[in-house]
Amino acid sequence: METRRVLLIAVGALAVILLQTTSARLHAEAQTTSALSGQVTSAEEGPMEGVVVSAKKDGSTISTSVVTNAEGRFAFPAARLEPGHYTLKARAAGYELDGDRAADVASGQEAKAEIKLKKVKNLPAHLTNAEWLISMPGTDEQKRFLLNCTGCHTLERIMRSTHDADEFMQVFQRMSLYYPGSTPLKPQRLAGTASRDVERGGNGRKTAEWLASVNLSEEPTWTFPLKTQPRLTGKSTHVIITEYDLPNPLIQPHDVMLDRAGNVWYSDFGQMFLGKLDPKSGKVTQYPIPVVKPGWPEGTLDLEFDTDDNPWVGVMYQNAIAKFDQKTEKFQMWTTPKEWDTDGGQLGHLAIEGTPIDNKVWIKNSDVGNIYRLDLISNKMENLGNFKDPRTGKRIGTYGIHSDAQNNAYLLDFAAGNIVKIDAATKKATVYQTPTPDSRPRRGRVDREGRLWFAEYQGNAIGMFDPKTERMTEWKMSTAWSAPYDAVADRNGEAWTGSMFTDHVARLDIKSGQYTEYMLPRPTNIRRVYVDDSKNPGTLWVGSNHGASIVKIEPLD
Repeated sequence: METRRVLLIAVGALAVILLQTTSARLHAEAQTTSALSGQVTSAEEGPMEGVVVSAKKDGSTISTSVVTNAEGRFAFPAARLEPGHYTLKARAAGYELDGDRAADVASGQEAKAEIKLKKVKNLPAHLTNAEWLISMPGTDEQKRFLLNCTGCHTLERIMRSTHDADEFMQVFQRMSLYYPGSTPLKPQRLAGTASRDVERGGNGRKTAEWLASVNLSEEPTWTFPLKTQPRLTGKSTHVIITEYDLPNPLIQPHDVMLDRAGNVWYSDFGQMFLGKLDPKSGKVTQYPIPVVKPGWPEGTLDLEFDTDDNPWVGVMYQNAIAKFDQKTEKFQMWTTPKEWDTDGGQLGHLAIEGTPIDNKVWIKNSDVGNIYRLDLISNKMENLGNFKDPRTGKRIGTYGIHSDAQNNAYLLDFAAGNIVKIDAATKKATVYQTPTPDSRPRRGRVDREGRLWFAEYQGNAIGMFDPKTERMTEWKMSTAWSAPYDAVADRNGEAWTGSMFTDHVARLDIKSGQYTEYMLPRPTNIRRVYVDDSKNPGTLWVGSNHGASIVKIEPLD
């Protein structure tokens, strides 16, 4: 009996020890759910919802951001911030940090940081392109001209100028001679007789006169109030954003995609490199692309992956496309035949989604809009010429080109509002109109059901064309002047897009038609959007084309 009593006491004591140990572990886990938390307030508003709070560890190239809730509170998950000293930043329209903020994060402990904001002293420097558009006087028709101007620089540059109408006319002429991948840090002139139509059929003189009436050519400051867009709230605050700085400020990550191993690849719009980012370490590797047309602008645009997981890029004014073999780390180049080559030749876009069925790659030449097909067996290009809108007789101004599983091609008519389907077998083209006239569809993607998704840059909408019914559906953006550049649908019933104007990315619930938008931590000139939909919700990847960074957006619900 005594032995049994001793055993019971021992077992009981062990149970107490295990219970205490488990309780202590659970308590510790509860205490360390967040690595860093706090509240954002201002004298004007008190607790502030929708403020993007960013933390960056000293010496790191990776920053993490979260968004404050309705009580102005924020929390960084413990798994996202390793121990170290972090600099804190915050983004809220019209506000800035009231003094520097930092925090020390230790393992197993939750650091605290109270952040105070104050009204900005220099509001114009903080406005997004969309906020300039809602602030300045003028009609929507006048303002649409400025949709052509943010590829190389911000609208602030225009609004701070002192040009009169005559000088603006000279600016238009000068801008027509620059490569579209130019930036103030690295301007590139076009070569030979090449030029670009920056007016896009508009009345240049009237536009010049209007711009001279809203810039600083006549007054020392603007005569109209500067407006900011309201901060995003509710579901838009349920997100974690990770930014990866790239090693050179000249890098323009135009297109960003993931390969099957999870590596992040990007095309460089202003340089002859194909880039690869390791999202775990932040390490960047750049692979130099051969220059095949010396003296012409350098840079790449469209990035695609073939079925062997090899990246392909359109090499723009080098008048070539390139395939990178991941195993050999060598490029294979295809150039426009000499008899077709021109000063303005530009192979920026290609389509390889349907290539496995017939070994043909679709390519678009921006000079006069010719459409090529490259036969990978013979390595010869076929020129299908350009296509016309049967209603107007105008040439289809193709920007994006995409193919389906049968390798039929879709052209997005950026000069008007058309979607063109080219039958792979007959080469016959059928033209379909978007619901919004002159919507300027730009880029998109064919989904798993064979439907074409696309962004309507001037129509401020996402569009979808179903070839089975030959009908289009359109979802207008929630925010004015979003000017979506690209659109992609995922397998979870959502579609995604981004903006060069609002610094927002948007997530569309296709069934309900409701958008959820997310504010990014820094000004972000977004072009291509790529969604990793291996989980629900998906994770969006974009490049900051003027910020030399890659951004990952992870919605939490």
